[in-house]
Amino acid sequence: MLSRLGALLQEAVGAREPSIDLLQAFVEHWKGITHYYIESTDENTPAKKTDIPWRLKQMLDILVYEERQQVSSGEAGPCLEYLLQHKILETLCTLGKAEYPPGMRQQVFQFFSKVLAQVQHPLLHYLSVHRPVQKLLRLGGAGPGSLTEKEEVQFTSVLCSKIQQDPELLAYILEGKKIIGKKTPREPTALPEDMTGSRDKDCPRSDAPGRDPGLDREHCGVPALSSHLPAETEGPDNGPGESNLITSLLGLCKSKKSRVALKARENVLLLVSVASPAAATYLIQSTSCCVVVAEHLCQLYRSMPAFLDPADIATLEGISWRLPSAPSDEASFPGKEALAAFLGWFDYCDHLITEAHAVVADALAKAVAEKLFVETLQPQLLHVSEQTILTSTALLTALLRQLRSPTLLQEAMTFLLGTDQQPAATEDSPHTLGTHLIMHCDHLSDEISIATLRLFEELLQKPHERVIRSLVLQNLEGRLYVARGSPEPENYEDTLDLEEDPYFTDGFLDSGLQPSTKPPSAPATSSDGRTAVTEIVNSFLCLVPEEAKTSAFLEENGYDTYVHDAYGLPYSLNLQVTSVLSRLALFPHPHIHEYLLDPYISLAPGCRSLFSVLVRVIGDLMQRIQRVPQFPGKLLLVRKQLMGQIPGEHLDHQTLLQGVVVLEEFCKELAAIAFVKFPPHGPHLNFSPPPEGQV
Repeated sequence: MLSRLGALLQEAVGAREPSIDLLQAFVEHWKGITHYYIESTDENTPAKKTDIPWRLKQMLDILVYEERQQVSSGEAGPCLEYLLQHKILETLCTLGKAEYPPGMRQQVFQFFSKVLAQVQHPLLHYLSVHRPVQKLLRLGGAGPGSLTEKEEVQFTSVLCSKIQQDPELLAYILEGKKIIGKKTPREPTALPEDMTGSRDKDCPRSDAPGRDPGLDREHCGVPALSSHLPAETEGPDNGPGESNLITSLLGLCKSKKSRVALKARENVLLLVSVASPAAATYLIQSTSCCVVVAEHLCQLYRSMPAFLDPADIATLEGISWRLPSAPSDEASFPGKEALAAFLGWFDYCDHLITEAHAVVADALAKAVAEKLFVETLQPQLLHVSEQTILTSTALLTALLRQLRSPTLLQEAMTFLLGTDQQPAATEDSPHTLGTHLIMHCDHLSDEISIATLRLFEELLQKPHERVIRSLVLQNLEGRLYVARGSPEPENYEDTLDLEEDPYFTDGFLDSGLQPSTKPPSAPATSSDGRTAVTEIVNSFLCLVPEEAKTSAFLEENGYDTYVHDAYGLPYSLNLQVTSVLSRLALFPHPHIHEYLLDPYISLAPGCRSLFSVLVRVIGDLMQRIQRVPQFPGKLLLVRKQLMGQIPGEHLDHQTLLQGVVVLEEFCKELAAIAFVKFPPHGPHLNFSPPPEGQV
């Protein structure tokens, strides 16, 4: 019984004494570190080969253990109070800045990270913690290739984690040294008085419970340390642009070490997505985050070669910010790595805007639009150099293809199409970049025309109402292309005004090369007077004469085969035109249905429809193929080449023969679209206007 009681007494004594023993051990380890600087004469010994890392580890373990033993939560224990009152973190920051012994900066970053992560007490509200944290942030970000990048990203990750737990910390952590202790009209003081209190005094409280008075005298080993270190100088106050958490993270985002860069980008993403409106507002008003992100994007753009082949740009589709390097299995070309870096950072910007708080998303999207779209891309798109126009157009197409953020898409639409308030542009006085780009579709350079058509095809796939309304519907409003008050035509030829077309002469009709199935003299109509769907489908299928058709002789691969192979083939321009028109024909709007897919509309004077243009093209085609010897055999051979069934070889009239194949496929595509949009047993063409605000 007595032995049992003795054991209990020993446990009770042990429960009371650790606070004193722990504090003594904590101070001894700190004194051991300071004495190293006083006594050591070897300036070349790396820090990791001294006892400094071990002593820092012991100090950390003591702090963590002490906190776990605290009976009353929320109170700082004696060791933590000693750390705060004697500004140990400030001193360590000075040692890290001096980088003595070599590698000390890494040790300091690690110690800060572990203390902030493992000690649960809210340390960042203390001035004696907040101030060295700010100084340590300024020590990092010296540029790509820094020896402490790994430790820096760990340190910033801990800070971001703390902000995620308490978004109100964002303003405190982001404020630089010039803000502390000052009040400005729109920025709060970093540390409210009730958070600092007496903990930030330079000397400890002599009445602290369990305090050994001898410790108060011996902590001044630190002043003796100051004579062995270079004087710490404060740089000039640089306002919002000075180094802080954001600038440190953005610097680490550019690291050549992929893991460091990825972690830093994830941390920036975490900060911009903080849900607090006040924190989000502070982020954009008091830091240069948005501008730095956008300027880095422009810097990567300028680092690419002045000329890039559009086909090479297309090979790097789908570059992700998480894997920004170019795929190793792709063929190499000059500027490949620079292009991959640019597309990867753009994808990151797009992702930031998608995930960010609405306040940050709007500001960042506007910064990207202003810096990249307006200041960088627009002058190149309007340049006189054909190579500059070609490269910038292909790059803009790649950006649109990657763009997912609705906020950034809105900025892109304003950049390309102007605002809703802008009046319609005329040819003599264009008001939007889009007007210039439309003119580029008919450029003297076929390559520029193709690249611009691809741009518009990509644009037409974007889920934004203004695309189809600005590019198409505003030109079809009021159905001015339809003859007003004119009687219904008596026959098919009258509808197309063939007598006015120079290609449709008696010589052409007598040549024997006539349409394979002559259309009916009058189109079939439904009971309500609308054109029957079967007549629309047959009209497109009958456009190309049997002599010019080859698809029936081969296994049908479909129009998509040719679209897929458009890059780099001699027939690219015609194919790209038909691809854009097919895309337009798919839009569910009655005016588009009528203008592109109804062969029988009565056109107003001077107006053309898609079908009337195709008829003229067929007329021109049939005259030209009469001069091609062995036309049917060569045409079949070219189709096999385009489908990849036989090796390609150059033939006479190859461009014309390829055009015939494309035209046949395009007519079949239009017939298929008409069939799908107007099923035989479904509704016929309906020209009722759509509900307001819908496309």
